[in-house]
Amino acid sequence: MSGNQTTPAAMPRLKIALALLLALPSLAGAQAYPNKPLHVIVPYPAGGGLDVLARQLGERIGRRLGQSAVIDNRPGAGTIIGADAVAKSAPDGYTLMITADTTITLNQSLYSKLPYDPVKDFAPVTQLVLLNQMLIVGPNVPANSLKELIAYAKAHPGKLNYASYGSGTPPHLAMEILKNLTGSAITHVPYKGLTQAVPAVLADEVQMTFSGAASSMALIKSGRLRALAIGGRNRLVLLPEVPTFAELGYAEVPASTWFGVFAPAGTPREIVSRLHDEFKAAITDPEFAQKEVAAKGFELVANTPEEFSAVIAAEIPRNAKAVKISGARAE
Repeated sequence: MSGNQTTPAAMPRLKIALALLLALPSLAGAQAYPNKPLHVIVPYPAGGGLDVLARQLGERIGRRLGQSAVIDNRPGAGTIIGADAVAKSAPDGYTLMITADTTITLNQSLYSKLPYDPVKDFAPVTQLVLLNQMLIVGPNVPANSLKELIAYAKAHPGKLNYASYGSGTPPHLAMEILKNLTGSAITHVPYKGLTQAVPAVLADEVQMTFSGAASSMALIKSGRLRALAIGGRNRLVLLPEVPTFAELGYAEVPASTWFGVFAPAGTPREIVSRLHDEFKAAITDPEFAQKEVAAKGFELVANTPEEFSAVIAAEIPRNAKAVKISGARAE
């Protein structure tokens, strides 16, 4: 037998050696990660609740990884501009996106065409928090419970108005589903943002809207607004007297939004796993979780990439149904 020939018995060892050689570059890259700053795109304007949380976490992640995490606000076109930039970035773990559910589970139902595929073009890292929305009413509304509100709306069709911050936004979808479930007539009045919607309720321009706890807690505590129900799985610790829509029999009302972290699709699994571990450690730190999560009305999640993917898969058809019922369209 020639010295250059490979025996059958040696073939498995040769295949293993070749596989290890092929894997070395990717393993070396993962082990060296990160060796430069991270670029975190937030497809929302600066100053909002999501942006504030992203900046706080970016600072903590930067310290944990030994590299800075630069926050880049790319608002516009319903988060499409920022999301598209991330989708088309190199899948190396250095470009990330922190965004809300609209980008991933809602936009494809609102827009006839997107420049990215919200499922195929992103790698979920972790769902950070839930922001459960409360149905809040003004002081002149003769209802102290959701049951009383529905009864009044049905007895006085067209008399009540509600504010949203545009077609297809969470308040619009949540109220239209509630109307569909209860057969009540409440007129939609879109405003340009939440900062206009809540004052409109206070001024009795409209009688109700949906709002997160951080935006309306002080007004509720002072009695200037009343919270009748809240989205999510559990009552809010800060307002334990406010029941959830689910316990009132309206679990289908989509009164929750979430914030999550994504990388471009194709990012190595080892890097996605590392990012998940670091974001989870940062947001579940007891002091941070209390002061910046629970105290601001967020519900902590910090799930795995696989669990996050399952949440997305379940929400896409549910949101599509809500959009169809509401008649919402992109503005």
